[in-house]
Order: sequence, then structure tokens, then C-alpha cells
Amino acid sequence: MARVVTFGELMMRLQPFNYERFVQASNLEFTFGGGEANVSVSLANYGVDSVYVTKLPAHALGQCAINSLRRYGVDTTKIVRGGDRIGIYFNEKGASQRGSVCIYDRAHSAIQEATTADFDWDKILDGADWFHFTGITPALGPNVVEICREACKAAKAKGVKISCDLNYRGKLWTREQARAAMTDLCQYVDVCISNEEDAKDVFGIEAEKTDIYAGEINREGYKSVAKQLADKFHFEKVAITLRESHSASDNGWSAMLYDVASGEYAFSKKYELRIVDRVGGGDSFGGGLIYALLAGKSTQAAVEFAVAASALKHSIEGDYNMMTIAEVEKLAGGDGSGRIQR
Repeated sequence: MARVVTFGELMMRLQPFNYERFVQASNLEFTFGGGEANVSVSLANYGVDSVYVTKLPAHALGQCAINSLRRYGVDTTKIVRGGDRIGIYFNEKGASQRGSVCIYDRAHSAIQEATTADFDWDKILDGADWFHFTGITPALGPNVVEICREACKAAKAKGVKISCDLNYRGKLWTREQARAAMTDLCQYVDVCISNEEDAKDVFGIEAEKTDIYAGEINREGYKSVAKQLADKFHFEKVAITLRESHSASDNGWSAMLYDVASGEYAFSKKYELRIVDRVGGGDSFGGGLIYALLAGKSTQAAVEFAVAASALKHSIEGDYNMMTIAEVEKLAGGDGSGRIQR
């Protein structure tokens, strides 16, 4: 069984019930999630030995966050306990022409105030086949950039494959800060995951003749983006998710995977989604892609599996994708009828 280690921040998600706005809500429901944690849950559901690393307070809420991962089989033994608080994000689900709203409350969280001394990456990565992080994690501060760098160095020294989802978050850092940190960290990365906006926001690489708000995707433009990213950082593979935003409720969803060694650009089929919850959609793509590549799937089969996994996640409440390999492969194979299973 492959062993995948992910590193990031696990947050509490507070959200009004159904599609209420913050200003009208009298109650909030809470769950947990975070970019790399979402990937870990996906991988655990696919039978991968999935290890999640973070720092959480040694109080009941920190334990509750850990338990949310344990219930899906994620290995939480490498999580460091300490600090005073868990990061929070407030999420207001959009619908129709009203977009979703996300408000962060994560300053001074345990992981944001962590140091390199908190993590022994040689031990954490012992026996690992893959290491994954996202651009959200180094955005937490220069100290976390250094933690990510130490993790990448240790992974590279052990011959562990490294993947990174660029995941630019403008509420956490500036484009200039992101470019400086990610230019450094991407030198260690083998598989890069991006979307329509991240390559532009972080590295100034933009697809031509594409309007994501009008739902216009130019395939040749994204081939160019993938090749420019691969040429710049010597990536082995570049995946780009392609979201066509018709409204907050309805999106077109597809992706492209570029394999540098063969020069192949594989585009997936496109799914027209009616969205239940889009948070974690990109992470479920990342989890699906990592699983597919570890399973030895072809470039085309890998991107089809990852996109199908992510399409299914958009039908599930909360950050975590709770789909099995069989369910994903059924959709990837063409059965998207949604008929009841008896």
C-alpha cells in the first residue's frame, strides 16, 4: 500500500444552515476541513496509507478536529499538539447568481505559530512514497514557508514524490509574497496542480482567449500555461482544473493533465454540475490525481479519475470527499445517471 503524507492547517468550519446569509443566521453548524486534510481523507477512502501532519491545540476542539480525520482512517499520529487555538473559517454558501463568501479567523492559530523544531521530517517521511502540500500553507507566514521548505528538502532527499496545489488565497498574502515563496518551493515539486487563476496570480502565466466568468475555455491556452509552468520549474506533470462558472449553483467542470516525458496533453470529459457544496472540490481532484498516479493509470485515465472524483465531491456537504474507488470509476466510465442503487 502506498504511503502519502500531507501537511497543512486543519480548520473549524462554521456555516449557517442551508443557504442562509450570515446576517440572517441565528445558528451555525461546525465541521472541519482544510486543503491537505481534504486530500488525506480522499486518499484514505481509496485505501491509501494516508498520513496527515499539522499542529493543533491540546484541548477538546483540537481533539475533535483530529477525530474528524480518524473516522475516515487517516493516520493522525504525526500531528503535533500545542498552541492556543484552532484556525476557523466562516462559510456562507452561495446559490444561483449569489456567490459564496469565506471569512478567515486563523491568525495566531497553532500551525501559524509553529516552528521548524516542531516537525522531524526525516521520521515523518520515513517509508513515504508521496508528500503533498498546497500554496495555502506557506501563506500562513514566513515560519511556515520554512517548515514547508524543510519538508520538501527531506522528501527530496528520500526520493519521495512531491505534489503541490498552488491554491492562491489573496486574503492570506499578496501576489508578490506568493511568487517569492512559491518560486522557491516549486523547485522541489514533481507534480503541480493549478486552476484557471492560480498560475496567473502566482506566476503571471495566463491562458489566452479564456474568460472564466463567461465560461469560455481555450484548450490551446491551457496547454501553453502547463508547458510554461513545466519549463520554468522542471515539473514532471502539470494538472489544471477548468471550472466554467455559469452561476454559484451550476458549473462546468473538467481538467487537463500534461505529462512532460511523453509530451501528452490529456483533457477529461466535462461534467455539468449542480452544486451542493463546492468547498474542497479542488482538493478532491488532487486526492484523485495522486491516487491515480500511484496506481499507475495512464495520463488520460488519471485525469478522468481525478475529475470524476471531484465532480462527485460537489454533491457532498462539508470539506471531505466520501467516495469509494468503485463509485468514482463508475462515473469516470460514463455512468452519470444518478439512478438509485438497489
